Amino acid sequence: MILASEYIIQEKMSKRVYISADYSVDDGDRDVIDVLHAWGKDNKHLVDYVDTAQVVSGSVSKDPDCRPCDLKAEFNDQIKASSAVIFVIGDKTAKRMAGCSCQRMSTQSICSCTPYKQNANGTKWCRYYNVCPVTGDDIGMINNYSYLKHEFLEAEKRNKNIIIVYNSLSRQPSWLPSYMKGYESQAQAFWIKDGWGGRSGNYLFIKKALGYE
Repeated sequence: MILASEYIIQEKMSKRVYISADYSVDDGDRDVIDVLHAWGKDNKHLVDYVDTAQVVSGSVSKDPDCRPCDLKAEFNDQIKASSAVIFVIGDKTAKRMAGCSCQRMSTQSICSCTPYKQNANGTKWCRYYNVCPVTGDDIGMINNYSYLKHEFLEAEKRNKNIIIVYNSLSRQPSWLPSYMKGYESQAQAFWIKDGWGGRSGNYLFIKKALGYE
């Protein structure tokens, strides 16, 4: 099961930005995240990145009984604390379905699920005996959305500044998941050609999208 990696960027001007990307080792979008982090470590760029993977891994996901709903609740908290959300879209993003296996909302009866990264140990019964419709400003943590879809819907419901970048040198609207339709015009390629014919991250676009220009 592949979990989209969740990060928060703490900018020098105290702007917090949540980043969601497919962190699969072999065919994910780590190269984009690596560039974002490199910008935070040098002295040439405005932003100062704080990787909160340790925050996430040090909390709910370390619990041996961590369920998909626990992770989604934590995503809600992280997005709620952010002023903008960056979604990195690769050619396989739309097919990523990790987190969508919950049957609780469809069955309305006791069902089982596999705790996060505990596939070898089998399933466990759902901890929730009553499921009510969610009200308020959050997407309910008990749902059959993928982690990526949950994050996106939470960012929309929270009216966050949504920034979408393709892991590509050109715009790739066909890569957008169905739940991101309508964002084709604002989604941009992350990579641009540099003076040597190679590629570099489009820092000026990210800086402008975050409201610094």
